[in-house]
Amino acid sequence: MTEVASRHRLLEDARLPEVLTAVTAGEHVPRGAGPVFGVEDPATENTVVRFEETSADGVAEAVENAHGAWRDWARLDPVERGRVLMGVAEALRENAGLLARLESVDSGKPLSQARADIAGSARYFEYYAGLADKIHGETIPQPEGTFTYTVREPFGVVAHITPWNAPLTQMTRGAAPCLAAGNTVVVKPSELTPLTSVLAARLMVEAGLPPGVCNVVLGTGDGTGTALTRHPLVRHITFTGSVAAGRRVGAVAAERIIGVNLELGGKSPTIVCADADLDTAAKAGALAVIRNSGQSCFATTRLLVDRRVHGEFVERLAGHVAGLSVGHGLDDPDLGPLISARQRSRVLDHIDRAVRDGADVVVGGGATEGAERGYFVSPTLLSGVTNDMAVAREEIFGPVQSVIAFDSLEEAVEIANDTEYGLSAGVFTARVGTAHRIAAELQAGQVQVNRYSGAGVEVPFGGYKNSGLGREKGTEAVAHYTQLKSVIVATS
Repeated sequence: MTEVASRHRLLEDARLPEVLTAVTAGEHVPRGAGPVFGVEDPATENTVVRFEETSADGVAEAVENAHGAWRDWARLDPVERGRVLMGVAEALRENAGLLARLESVDSGKPLSQARADIAGSARYFEYYAGLADKIHGETIPQPEGTFTYTVREPFGVVAHITPWNAPLTQMTRGAAPCLAAGNTVVVKPSELTPLTSVLAARLMVEAGLPPGVCNVVLGTGDGTGTALTRHPLVRHITFTGSVAAGRRVGAVAAERIIGVNLELGGKSPTIVCADADLDTAAKAGALAVIRNSGQSCFATTRLLVDRRVHGEFVERLAGHVAGLSVGHGLDDPDLGPLISARQRSRVLDHIDRAVRDGADVVVGGGATEGAERGYFVSPTLLSGVTNDMAVAREEIFGPVQSVIAFDSLEEAVEIANDTEYGLSAGVFTARVGTAHRIAAELQAGQVQVNRYSGAGVEVPFGGYKNSGLGREKGTEAVAHYTQLKSVIVATS
């Protein structure tokens, strides 16, 4: 059996035809009636499964299913809601092997990264299962004869539009707190990577989630996404994706006067001080091109390095980047392919433009040698970058790392904040006082010190400026997935 055939056998074992076409309307995925889309394995360019776009009628059916299930779900004892969500966490863990293989083939990410994503997805449900009976308001002191308190109540149906770079974690990150708070959800995954979202919805029903509480619709943003966000029974929208698409979603929410969470792009800086542990910082810089092959809004993609250690740092970073392996996700290399031919072309164009603008290619710089098929780009390190270059200002979403030199910490902070984004930032220094001072000055929703990797489910996440609105993760997410009611009672 050939290598490709062996990989396709894994897909057969996943029962994809059953998962994608034998579901019943009202359980999790309405039947499609629109154009047929193919889902590619980006490492081979082979179509592994086809599905029909959910029609406008199908979207309406899904929303109405969610609305019909909402009141019973919201009225369920929060302890019982938590127990159901804990069962979902267990179901995701029990099927982690299958889900990880699907995620790897669907998105191209290495199998170990996919496994970590599935573990994180189960953790979201576990965490919010424990929080379901702890969503409460407060009492407010008032004049004698009045008792005043607040309660947090669900919105009803919440639409979740998720991206292709981390399909299942993005679905569960939003759905789990929504469900814990008593909302019901309709999820529209990217048409490029719908597989694990569909399977997870099926597993949720099998784990005891009532039919209609979690629904999945399939298709493009312009088609299915628009029908979903404009449906009158959708009372809140959560979107993760590009700034341009986020603006369109935000405009719909503003027009309809409903709530919206937007987790958008990033051009996250990390400041490397002269006293930093340079090898630790260099490993963090290399990690940015490894995770999802650099296709991550969270990734640090501007390394601002003190000029006194610039040369040594670049040398260390080059060693880490040059040693990275590239291949099919199921072979578990350091990084896999990009998601599509379009994305690969875009990343290569960015590298070419950076060179024309005066940047130097230290490592990589083009398509991966020897890869006859698949959307591969070699891990690339650029030095000599300045903050006015397009490569330093635009979100590349590929395995490209840039190094910018600075002469003072004041200059470093100015460069770091000179961006339309503000999702995340980092600082490497041996001085705790310096770390706190810089963290206070950085305009970002999250700042990491002497590390740059994903924080736990418990840590709020979201951006400043064009990086978005609202917060995901932690107890803070519940505040964004509930509406506050004040009750004022005359006691005399």
